[in-house]
Amino acid sequence: MLAIHTDLVAKATGVDPRQVESVGHLLDEGATIPFIARYRKEKTGSLDEVKITSIRDELARVAALEKRREAVLKSLEEQGVLTDELREAVNAASSLPELEDIYLPYRPRRRTRATIAREKGLEPLAKRIFSFKSDDPYQEALGYIDPEKGVETAEEAISGARDIIAEWVSEDASARSLMRRLFLQEGIIESRVARGKEEEGLKYGNYFEWQEPVKKAPSHRILAMLRGEKEGFLKIKIQPPESKALYLLRSLFIRGGGLSCEQVDIAIKDSYSRLLAPSIETDALSLAKERSDEEALKVFARNLRNTLMAPPLGQRSVLAVDPGYRTGCKLAALNRQGELLSDAVIYIGRSERTSKESGRVITEMIERFDIEAVAIGNGTAGREAADFVRSLDIPAGIPLVTVNEGGASVYSASEVAREEFPDHDITVRGAVSIGRRLQDPLAELVKIDPKAIGVGQYQHDVDQAKLKSKLDETVMSCVNEVGVKVNNASRQLLTYVSGLGPALAANIIKYRQENGPFSNREELKKVPRLGAKAFELAAGFLRIDESKNPLDASGVHPESYSIVERMARDTGSTIVSLMRSEEKRRLIQPEKYTSDKCGLPTINDILSELARPGRDPRQKFESVSFNSAVRTIADLKPGMKLTGIVTNVTNFGAFVDIGVHQDGLVHISQMADTFVRNPADIAHINQTVTVTIIDIDTKLKRISLSMKEEEDTAG
Repeated sequence: MLAIHTDLVAKATGVDPRQVESVGHLLDEGATIPFIARYRKEKTGSLDEVKITSIRDELARVAALEKRREAVLKSLEEQGVLTDELREAVNAASSLPELEDIYLPYRPRRRTRATIAREKGLEPLAKRIFSFKSDDPYQEALGYIDPEKGVETAEEAISGARDIIAEWVSEDASARSLMRRLFLQEGIIESRVARGKEEEGLKYGNYFEWQEPVKKAPSHRILAMLRGEKEGFLKIKIQPPESKALYLLRSLFIRGGGLSCEQVDIAIKDSYSRLLAPSIETDALSLAKERSDEEALKVFARNLRNTLMAPPLGQRSVLAVDPGYRTGCKLAALNRQGELLSDAVIYIGRSERTSKESGRVITEMIERFDIEAVAIGNGTAGREAADFVRSLDIPAGIPLVTVNEGGASVYSASEVAREEFPDHDITVRGAVSIGRRLQDPLAELVKIDPKAIGVGQYQHDVDQAKLKSKLDETVMSCVNEVGVKVNNASRQLLTYVSGLGPALAANIIKYRQENGPFSNREELKKVPRLGAKAFELAAGFLRIDESKNPLDASGVHPESYSIVERMARDTGSTIVSLMRSEEKRRLIQPEKYTSDKCGLPTINDILSELARPGRDPRQKFESVSFNSAVRTIADLKPGMKLTGIVTNVTNFGAFVDIGVHQDGLVHISQMADTFVRNPADIAHINQTVTVTIIDIDTKLKRISLSMKEEEDTAG
């Protein structure tokens, strides 16, 4: 890594160049971001995952720029046009757009008006005019009249020369940089309805006559407009003040006065309207889309993290209910490990006899399998199923919990579900997934494509490769933050453990099946192809509760076991007693155990882990109940206050489930009594909130909500 690259990345990310260098080396060695953030704090200066990720991304950007720079220099050299001045300009380019602007005049090009003018021999005239050496361009143009070349008059010669000048202006790197900055800083993005699409495109009605500064336009509006354009309902453009653009171009190219200046000015106007503006507008839209994508990815990743890190019920036996009317409610009894014990189908809302039989099935399953909680999906008939279960004579201590079904149908039909339950249909698999989500949301949701969970904004409109990468990283971060119990983890969960991946995860499962549960972390080294590097990256995140060494169930990395053993000896205790006794841990002087490889950050992490070994960072589980009198949109009235659960947070507000099978929207303007810049500062997924009904549109199935504390929100 060149020092200049390190400095560039450090400046872009706001960290010390030495930190960039350390992170770069660790990444080159194959270390994962969770591993670096948790176990290599001394090398990075305790950088968190967010900073490490930004360094990695910036390093990748610089690497891509360097690769393109090399290709450009090679092309220029092969064309025989690489001067010292041009080489210096190429090497000084700090971004891909800047580099491409420099290279643009030398790229292979299609046949243009300027190309045709050159073929007619008009380039020398264009040079004379553009350098302001011609006192009378029309007089000089007489010398370029050549009917055989298609130049009949002096006006035709002048026109061709202007075409060449217009192309020079449009390909000038300084001009393009100036215009790009103008479009992004002062450009107005406008959206208009496509002709004849007024009725068909009504869902984009807000954007039929819309305009705002592009630099202030929020990502969700830009993505909405771009989607409307893609679907043929809208026409979009970005334009800055034309007078400002022409003023800047004139100041760049026109010197003095005279007849040549007049011709250059005409060429500049033509260049801007015909060449520069359309090209830069495309760039500006692309950059606005890229910016919007990045913001949407952040929203999706944040929501996904909150969803995955939802409080788990824990190891309790669960009766899962996948509600339905026509096909009935599917029941699945799960033991504390999430294994399917039995399944059944019941029907509600039919005859009294059917209801009685359905009640008997539920109560028998609860008693037979020692059920400790009931999980009910929030889909169609969810409220009715919950009311039915509540009406039964079941133990009062058994909580009834509504579970978000988002993506459950995707899991039910997946290869993963077929592998787990080859002898059961998708209805049973869906019920099992609902029950497991209650027990441990993270362990179950990793089996589903993150995009199917439905917690983003405009997820189908953003760059899909970047979306997949961002979401996979988020899942990996969550999995490693919580830790994984290797003896009962699924292959999908193990896949996201630092240093493993699909192949090693499958090998661990196979080894476990053939040899029984792992007895300690060292045994992981016996797994085929799990070498020293994979062990180093993964071991600290894998938990083995059954091990004789209590550290194997903690987040202490095996490479630090010797430090804990020293601590135990120095305090005259065993590791177990050291973990149990706060008094003995107080005797430890952290500075005493530091070394060149292990500094205070790691020692402090070890002490925290000894105090709460294998602690789960997720919050404690709490059950939430909806208003029993509200079941459908028809039951809602303005001014009504209800308890709800946040299901999605976007840049324009939060969606809240209030138990009517249609989430309501708390617009950003209704999230608090004071101004809110970022909805994520106020709400997060799975948060329990109190909302007030503002408005109900039953036709469009839209519910407007408020989280303000003011009494009068219905006006």
